[in-house]
This record gives sequence, structure tokens and C-alpha cells, in this order.
Amino acid sequence: MFLDDTACNLASINLIKFCDLETGLFDTQKFRHACRLWTVTLEISVAMAQFPGRTIAEKSYDYRTLGLGYANLGALLMVLGIPYDSEKGRAIAGAISALLTGASYAISAEMAEKLGPFPEYEKNKKHMLRVLRNHQRAVHNVDINEYEGLTVFPQGIRTENCPALLLSAAQKEWSDALLLGEKHGFRNAQTTCIAPTGTIGLLMDCDTTGIEPDYALVKYKKLAGGGYFKIINQSVPVALKQLAYSLEEIKGIVEYCVGTGSLDTSPHINRGSLGEKGFTDEILNRIEEDLPKVFDITFAFNKFVLGEAFCKDVLELDDEQLNRFDFNLL
Repeated sequence: MFLDDTACNLASINLIKFCDLETGLFDTQKFRHACRLWTVTLEISVAMAQFPGRTIAEKSYDYRTLGLGYANLGALLMVLGIPYDSEKGRAIAGAISALLTGASYAISAEMAEKLGPFPEYEKNKKHMLRVLRNHQRAVHNVDINEYEGLTVFPQGIRTENCPALLLSAAQKEWSDALLLGEKHGFRNAQTTCIAPTGTIGLLMDCDTTGIEPDYALVKYKKLAGGGYFKIINQSVPVALKQLAYSLEEIKGIVEYCVGTGSLDTSPHINRGSLGEKGFTDEILNRIEEDLPKVFDITFAFNKFVLGEAFCKDVLELDDEQLNRFDFNLL
């Protein structure tokens, strides 16, 4: 929230749509265009919105706050073969964020030229421009002594860790935003924020939501008719290709992550190895039937699937072992 009793109309851009998966290049011009277009759209939505109370409506009109952000950063870094927790990953995230905000404020200043700045701009002009100048300094990674009025200093974008085209695009956008803003003011007091995108991210076909990394490479999809099946993050094969793995190697890695879902094609825990331990065909068929439905292979090897009699008589397990929640039969 920008200020108490202000609204923030949200929109998020799917970052991976601007990445050429063959070359690994991020299309800064298309991304810039999307940022500008969505800023105009969100500005229109301020006038079209219905607010829950008079105070919120008045302040939202006075400051015209917007919430343009992005999603799928984790997947973008993954397909580029860049670790999320790395200096290069942070630099790319910083440059994309800078380009997003710079482009948004630039078009906000252009709208201010035609429509006027937000009503409370003059009261806040001095401090708003100071804040934006500090944003620009961070894009250029200046010495901390050059920042205005700060006691806690931002992490600037380091040139050696960021693609040159991406960084130069962000720097130019901030130069334009400040030049236009100092001349015309800004239509919006705030234009960007990073939202979690937990719901819209799914509709946008994002592998990761908001700014976070992928929480798991393999996920489970629940079927309407009951049961589950495993799916791998669709960015994983692309990332492996970017890291120069062969198609055969990629296939093997994906199969290893997802699993075979069958005893027949399993290299170690299979019908032969289990048969040597006393597992009968009837028991093996029960396990085979349950494997596609379980989250983990150990869930198919318990007293509920195998039967208590088999566990006690053949595997020689006692009640204490069978009833322990952390007991792993395998």
C-alpha cells in the first residue's frame, strides 16, 4: 500500500514471454512497450474503479497510485541457466525491475503533459523527485555518498553481473523518466510494485509466481476422478538445454525427477529385487496399482497397501514399527 486509504490497481507481466529461449536475450523494447501500455491501462482503471469508501476514493484520485509488476522471474532465470541466489541473478532482477519502473514513470510523465500531474504532486514534488533520482543512481551503481537523504543505501546494479543491453535500456529509461518528470510532473505518485500473483500467475501460464524461485521442480496435479499425477516444471528441460545437456541426457534427468511410476521400469526397486525379499505377485500388483497415485514411493510400501499379515509374517515387522509415523519400510 502506498499510503493509508489508497487503492492500488494491480497488473503483472509474464517475464518469460520476452525472452528468446534460443539466444537467451531479453527483448527490452517489447518489454518496455508492454510496461508503457499497461501503465496507460491502469491509469484508465483509476477513473473506472469503484471504491469501498469515500476516503479511499478521494485519496486514490489525489495520488492515482498504480501497481504494475511482473511474474515468472524464477522461471526466467532458470531457463537462462542462472542460479536464483547468485550475483548475476540479482543483477538481472534489479535491471528488469528498473526497466519496468523507469518505463512506467516515463509514460506517466508523458500523460502528465497532456492531462496534468496527480493533484497532490506539487505538495510532494521535491521529495518525489529526490526519491526518483536515487532510483536512477542505483541503476548506475554510484558511490553511496552520491545518494540524497539516505541512511540505508540500496544495492546498485553491478555492471559485471548484468547483460549490457538490459542494463543500458534500464539506464536510458530512467534518464527519460526524470527528464520528462522534471518538466511535466507525473500523472501517478506510484506506478509499480511486485505482487505475489498467486492466482493470476496460474492463468498466465507462469511456472513461478511473483518474484520468488520455483518451490519445487516436480509438482502433483490432482485429478477430478481421484488420484494424482506428477508434472515437472516446463522450464526444466529448457534450462538443461541452455546448460548444453544433450536431448538424451535431458530425457534421463526429467525421467529421474518425475519417476517411472512403475516397478517394471525401475532400475533398483523392481519386481525382481522385491521378489527376492518375499514379495508375491499379488502384493506386487497392489503396489503397482498404487504407485501412480502416491506422492512418494514410500507411501506405496506400508501396512495399508501390503497388509498387516504380510508385513508381520513375511517381512517380520512388529506393531511398534508399523505404527510409527516415520517408519520407512524401504
